[in-house]
Amino acid sequence: MASCAARKHVVVARKADSSAKPADNNVSSRLDAIRGKQVNFNTFAGKAKTKLDINGNSNDVTLNIRIERDKRIWVSITAILGVEAARALITPDSILVINRLQGQYIKQPFSYVYKFASSQVNYKTLESLLIGNAIPELLNPKADFATADGNVTLSGNLQDLLYKLIVGADLKVTQTNLSNQNEGQSLQVTNNTFIQATNRVIPSQIDIASVVKNKKIQINLHYTKADFDVQQSYPFSIPASYEPAK
Repeated sequence: MASCAARKHVVVARKADSSAKPADNNVSSRLDAIRGKQVNFNTFAGKAKTKLDINGNSNDVTLNIRIERDKRIWVSITAILGVEAARALITPDSILVINRLQGQYIKQPFSYVYKFASSQVNYKTLESLLIGNAIPELLNPKADFATADGNVTLSGNLQDLLYKLIVGADLKVTQTNLSNQNEGQSLQVTNNTFIQATNRVIPSQIDIASVVKNKKIQINLHYTKADFDVQQSYPFSIPASYEPAK
């Protein structure tokens, strides 16, 4: 019974880590120091209590998330009494979703995500945000650096997308902001309450707010379980009776 008990994650106090400081202040060394504090993994499995709000329609759900690095993100959404409401499988090329409540499915190329996020978002972006890593494209030598209150801010312009990345004294990502005012697009991600999970440090609370013109999505994740590099399965099939969603 003891071996089956739920693992309790330890909250990590965020403070400056001398090993995270670059040897000098040149841009390349500072970027390498931040990259060195990103979570490295092969697989991830997490369970998160989540408030999901799509255009004002709010629901409290549980997300079971599994990631095979650089290959696929699998998500099962359960509602009241643990009944699965939907399941999704996202790859670098495609998005598949089954809606069990309405007997429908979505089968689209990855570009379908641009209905709800900016066109600069890619598969690696989603993967990074779900575990609290920096979006790789934001760690580039053209970024402007600023330091205040122990935090380091990287900012710049990425293909007409203004970005700001804030990392703490421990060089873990605290906040990510992306915006394109001309296209009416914005994405803000805030990471809080960092925990130790399988010898990695990740945020247990991730708040995501995305706006694309008149479409708004708010996701508040609170991980209650998180493990890395444990063998996972990613079951996904579209029942023959399901119809394409309109």
